[in-house]
Amino acid sequence: MHRRLALVRRPSPRLADGIVTHVERSPSVDADLAVRQWEEYCAALERRGWDVLEAPAADDCPDGVFVEDQVVVFGDVAVLCRSGAPARRAEQAGLREVLEPVGYHCVSIEPPGTLDGGDVLKWGRDVWVGIGGRSNEAGIAQLEQALKVAPTGFRLGVHRVPVTRTLHLKSAVTALPLGTVIGHEATVDDARRWPDFLTVPEPAGAHVVLLGGLSVLMSAAAPRTAHLLQSQGHDVTLVDISEFEKLEGCVTCLSVRLRG
Repeated sequence: MHRRLALVRRPSPRLADGIVTHVERSPSVDADLAVRQWEEYCAALERRGWDVLEAPAADDCPDGVFVEDQVVVFGDVAVLCRSGAPARRAEQAGLREVLEPVGYHCVSIEPPGTLDGGDVLKWGRDVWVGIGGRSNEAGIAQLEQALKVAPTGFRLGVHRVPVTRTLHLKSAVTALPLGTVIGHEATVDDARRWPDFLTVPEPAGAHVVLLGGLSVLMSAAAPRTAHLLQSQGHDVTLVDISEFEKLEGCVTCLSVRLRG
């Protein structure tokens, strides 16, 4: 696979019924606006050189648009997750059939393991996995095993990180292109896990999608963080994802970047 692909899934008409755990349910989720925002998100990826690969629609799954929770990729291996929220397990439908034709070897998390892709943060040869919310020890152990036996060429260190203040680990922290982990301290259980940790001024500023080089995609709800990253030499693309943020979504949730 030589192209840079971004796996996405169109929002369900039932988006407003999505699960919320750490925020109050908003009565004002606009499904039509969400579709327009999702289309602009996809267009922003395409403008940055990514080809969009659409997963089969999951109209009966309100949270289906948050496709990152269903797949974790390492090299040519795709780990198909088993969500800690039983209502989300139907979102797996059709993903193997999309990923295998573009060169991925698929491995599934099996019961009693649970793993949400939003709990998995990767950078270099380190993998941090949030535990305490949607992902459990059995799921993390299966992830470790997949990395050991699958033909990835990776030998990764897997680190457990407690998650109690927010939905997923990547709701609290993500990594910048050069490896600095960023987060909003109010949602991070223990920032000391990362010696090179950068505190950002807005909750939405904790989430970046790496686009290649020093380019990142982030939420328009974090202008101060965007300015901070620009001052450090990052090329920042902003997108408005307000309707997804009402459901604890962020820019990372809406795609899985398939680098081959």
